[in-house]
Amino acid sequence: MILRQFLHTDPVIAASYLVGCGGKSACAVIDPVDAPERYMEFAAGLGMAIRYVIDTHVHADHHSTGRALAEVTGAPYVLHDSVAATFDYRGVADGDHLEIGNVRLDVLHLPGHTPEHIGLLVTDRTRGAEPWLALTGHTLMVGDMGRTELASSAEDGARALFASAERLRALPDHLTILPGAFAGSVCGRALSGTPVSTLGFERRFNRSFAIEDEQAFVAAMVRDIPPPPPNAAAIRAANLGLPSTGV
Repeated sequence: MILRQFLHTDPVIAASYLVGCGGKSACAVIDPVDAPERYMEFAAGLGMAIRYVIDTHVHADHHSTGRALAEVTGAPYVLHDSVAATFDYRGVADGDHLEIGNVRLDVLHLPGHTPEHIGLLVTDRTRGAEPWLALTGHTLMVGDMGRTELASSAEDGARALFASAERLRALPDHLTILPGAFAGSVCGRALSGTPVSTLGFERRFNRSFAIEDEQAFVAAMVRDIPPPPPNAAAIRAANLGLPSTGV
């Protein structure tokens, strides 16, 4: 398996990923931020073709380049199947999986940060039959969990996020956690500048993720919510293909 993490600070603090199978020369790009050419050139340098472009959710802090990358490569653009977009995409649901040679991506529906948010469990079948990595987007990040009011009420989002946290807590401690953002992002409050962790470490030391009582979790998530990203509603609308006036 080949994994590359791209750390972005402009126009937004975020992480995107390329993951794929070197033996079959195929890969997926997850949560792209940069211009399509960067991912295409990087994949070509590895001798890989981009077979899927995936956004873990409809972003509200930046304009996703996912749809443009999918169009220029001919790869399916993948979102959760609940997304009410104005364009065609490949919808996935909880329990679905995507095959990239010897690499398998299993879809987890993890609502809370947004209702349509998904995570991806990554299995490298040349190494073992169990997942190795978890791409968790803005659901579970290093040091905190994602804010919950950008696409729902803060309390409704927090309740959904608690259920998603319960699902993640049931996974094994050895899983490597690869988040969609790190320190400085407006999508979390206590984010670490280290953009990688393990589920076990977050279980022990991530204060939000460690709360196992729903009422206490909701109270913690709706307290001290940081200012929203500028033009958040308009950016999210633009990422859905809706008019984006005011951005």
